[in-house]
Amino acid sequence: MSGLFDLKGKRVPAEVLKRVPSRVALHYHIIPVEADGDRIAVCAPEGFDPRLKDELRTVLNGQVELYPARREAIAEAIRNHYGVAEEIVARLLTGALSVLPDGGSAEDLAAEKDPTVTALVNELILDALERRATDIHLEPFDDRFSVRYRVDGLLREAGISARLRALSPGIIARIKIMANLDIGEKRLPQDGRIKVRTGKRELDLRVSVLPGSSGETVVVRILGSAELLSLDALGLSPETVTVIRRSLKRPHGLILLTGPTGSGKTTTLYSILKEMNTTERKIITVEDPVEYKMSGIVQIQVKPRIDLTFAAALRSMLRHDPDVLMVGEIRDQETAEIAIRSALTGHLVFSTLHTNDAASALARLMEMGIPPYLIASSVELVIGQRLVRTVCTACRGRGGECDDCRGSGFRGREAIEEVLRVDEEVRRLILASAPADAVREHMRRTGERFLRDRGREKVRAGRTTAGEIERVC
Repeated sequence: MSGLFDLKGKRVPAEVLKRVPSRVALHYHIIPVEADGDRIAVCAPEGFDPRLKDELRTVLNGQVELYPARREAIAEAIRNHYGVAEEIVARLLTGALSVLPDGGSAEDLAAEKDPTVTALVNELILDALERRATDIHLEPFDDRFSVRYRVDGLLREAGISARLRALSPGIIARIKIMANLDIGEKRLPQDGRIKVRTGKRELDLRVSVLPGSSGETVVVRILGSAELLSLDALGLSPETVTVIRRSLKRPHGLILLTGPTGSGKTTTLYSILKEMNTTERKIITVEDPVEYKMSGIVQIQVKPRIDLTFAAALRSMLRHDPDVLMVGEIRDQETAEIAIRSALTGHLVFSTLHTNDAASALARLMEMGIPPYLIASSVELVIGQRLVRTVCTACRGRGGECDDCRGSGFRGREAIEEVLRVDEEVRRLILASAPADAVREHMRRTGERFLRDRGREKVRAGRTTAGEIERVC
């Protein structure tokens, strides 16, 4: 064949991969592409030594055909087919280097090149970033070590070396050291934080460790990896954006975003703050964690260990003469009461609640022990939200061998939403302690669109699929 072999999107069958052990592929920097009988076709870096063919014929015990390919494309293919960090794993398991984690911090993920456990952890994080992951899940089981990435809201296998199980204690210990956790404590849950840099990007990694029956399981949440979006870029309907912008002009009141974990509530809040962040306004936030750092806004990180809770921070914030307050989440009665009273005393307050829909937010506040008259007097707007995966524009949702979406058919996510405007009728329902169903019926009568309605609009526009709407709604 003439020219270079195109490895983009190439999926090598498992039976072909078995013909070339990972140690051979790594040593010669080759990737098998086809096999038939005793013949095997292999890609090698362009400009390879002609003697390589004879050497591989002996090593692989068969007839070899060599095709030139880009070195970078071969490296990517090796990683995709043999597993992330296979070369580091191979050298660690041969005893060539120390497995013990060191006590340093991973300030620069790309700086560590030597095959150590430190480099192995760094490569896992870098691979997760390249795949647009928001979380890394490391789970030891009796027969294997699972590494999965959460991409566009769904967990996917990372495609790591099967031999990583032997190194899992060192990997988990290294992550705990990076997060300043106690590596000797394996009986209790632990939470920590890692600050890393890769190139010009600075990231905040939140680490959570749980003791499991087969060893400690770790989740690393990647923060600060996404750009702060404008309200118009979130995927919200134009009508909802108009309603939100109209609410931002209010001098006081409580605006709530609701939805389960991972529904994009915080991202929407930050987009709102970005729009409100002007010289004329004093904005203070209390968060856990501070996910995006914003110049011009005072941001407070909750620290329960020293009793800096949402409620404690809120009480102090009010003495700093703010115009706008953002409470990352209303979790208890005390926080809810302070947030509501702040909204009643001349502040515009934003926060989130974990409820399934907008109408349920009012009932949730009542369940926390907030009197209905306070809720009716303070809450101005409730937005229920979900995130749906959007169809990959490269393959139009067909998936298969598409590199852009890695065969999933989806790339990226957008919001779908429902809006509860607290008008006089809703206030009457709140004062009567009416159930959420009564509020939903009022929303229906007044023509409000629900989550499924917004989802169907995106399906008709070709932005997502009916199956995706069923999944999230």
